[in-house]
Amino acid sequence: MSQAALLLDEAAVRSLLRWTDLIPLMERTLAAFSTGGAVQPVRSIVRMERHNAMLGSMPGYLADLDALGTKLVSVVPGNTARGLPTHRATVVLIDPATGALDALLDGRLITEMRTAAVSAAAARALAVPGASRLTVFGAGVQAESHIEAYAHAFALSEVRVVGRTPAKAQAFAERMASRTGLHVIAEPYAARAVAGAHLIVTATASPTPILRGAWLEPGAHVSAVGACTPSTRELDGEAVARMRVFVDSRAAAAIEAGDLLLAQQDGAIGPDHVVGEIGEVFAGRITGRRDHDAITLFKSLGLAVEDVATAHAVTAAARAAGVGRTIDLGS
Repeated sequence: MSQAALLLDEAAVRSLLRWTDLIPLMERTLAAFSTGGAVQPVRSIVRMERHNAMLGSMPGYLADLDALGTKLVSVVPGNTARGLPTHRATVVLIDPATGALDALLDGRLITEMRTAAVSAAAARALAVPGASRLTVFGAGVQAESHIEAYAHAFALSEVRVVGRTPAKAQAFAERMASRTGLHVIAEPYAARAVAGAHLIVTATASPTPILRGAWLEPGAHVSAVGACTPSTRELDGEAVARMRVFVDSRAAAAIEAGDLLLAQQDGAIGPDHVVGEIGEVFAGRITGRRDHDAITLFKSLGLAVEDVATAHAVTAAARAAGVGRTIDLGS
């Protein structure tokens, strides 16, 4: 007989997730994804024009963990005016042997932290040795989580923040400095914020470029996480053209990565500009950074297997610690 399903809210998930565990877990998960160890279709999207919102369905299976699940994620930009999160998610884990419900987890924090953990893992593989200066575009939850994740992956000497408004960026910088103990400053001029940066993260909701290729210096590494539709972009074509580009999924990037698709549409890059998947780098199948002066890009779209692996680890930790509530759906 299968065990009772576990219900874990965001507080329970937060009590169990640790960057030191999550970053290497994402490396192993993406290596498995890129070497045939996972089954995952490209996410399906339901758009609700009436609400200017969308719902994504993201199923995936990891063979080495024998972990099966689906994430349902909603994106509702109008929630900002309501004082609510724009992204909400639920992760459903299924026992692959019986098909029974194994666990139901709040997925908002899982999405937030696994995204940043993947970026940090990619940056460790692609950035110059000794990278310490980070510039973050954005002042929302993904900007927060990326600063925290990068602080675990690198010895950061300085963090510069570029926000939509100077006041918001300043408040965010002060909050993150207090939370992390890092030297975090708000920089109102984007070009100046990028100067001398080893690590750059774009985590915004902007549909048009906020990072331009003319600003990039040799040796920089960029993680672009904000634009996840074919019609939106955070990077201009010149930026993408100057970069050695890695993606989480070639299949997803071919239909969702506006940063790449629009650069190709503009004629800035060709169809073969993507070097490979970051999981291939983690698995040792392709080379990441080839020389100190190369400019590298990790274009993140987010994969179901990242959510499944994270939820699987959290559920195992919860059962070991006696955290969460059990539920019975009568089946």
